[in-house]
Amino acid sequence: MTTPLRLFYAPDNASLCVRLALEMLGVPYEAVLVDRSKGQHTSAAYLAINPNGLIPTLETPLGALFETAAILLWLSEQEGRLFPPPGASSRGDGLKWLFWLANELHAAERVLFYSERLVSAEHLGELDRSVHLQIRNQLHLLDNAAPNWLTEDSILGCYLAPMLRWPVIYGNNPGWLNLADYPNLLAFARRFEATEASRRCAEAEGLGDKPFSEPTYPNPPEGSPL
Repeated sequence: MTTPLRLFYAPDNASLCVRLALEMLGVPYEAVLVDRSKGQHTSAAYLAINPNGLIPTLETPLGALFETAAILLWLSEQEGRLFPPPGASSRGDGLKWLFWLANELHAAERVLFYSERLVSAEHLGELDRSVHLQIRNQLHLLDNAAPNWLTEDSILGCYLAPMLRWPVIYGNNPGWLNLADYPNLLAFARRFEATEASRRCAEAEGLGDKPFSEPTYPNPPEGSPL
């Protein structure tokens, strides 16, 4: 891939999953801040490339891509790395977990982060308890399945690692999740954050020394996570 890509990002948003993959692949790219605190994700200029007003967007020579899983899969196929190629015996397993991460775990976490948009104030506690249980069950499922497919050099790892950090520090009741309850996932988080790609992303977005195994609220050099 010779033409630099443009990653429209906000610190500690889903764009982090894509930044991790780009760094892991060693693909040249430009990081373009979308300042959520100034509402730039709802500006006409941004909506022209991502009509959902969500982050991330990856601008490519073939046009703009959105949806985290779609971008990750596209990148892996462009570079022929980090995911089983078409025809590989392990591709089916990879695809089912990639779409599970997108449709189940990521979807549940979005409910957690934006619960005040979904229900009235008097029902927030009930919704939070329900989604906490859902995410705990999902992580237990992953903890049992992870040794079979999860490595630190895959787009699956790039997608999952940030989703292990976010529930710990965001939402109405930060701190409700203890990653020590999921030993396989915690071991993965420690391996993943030790990679050079992870260290570069943590520095770029102010995520701290142990961004996935011991998450803390970010201190980004630019922009805002919320």
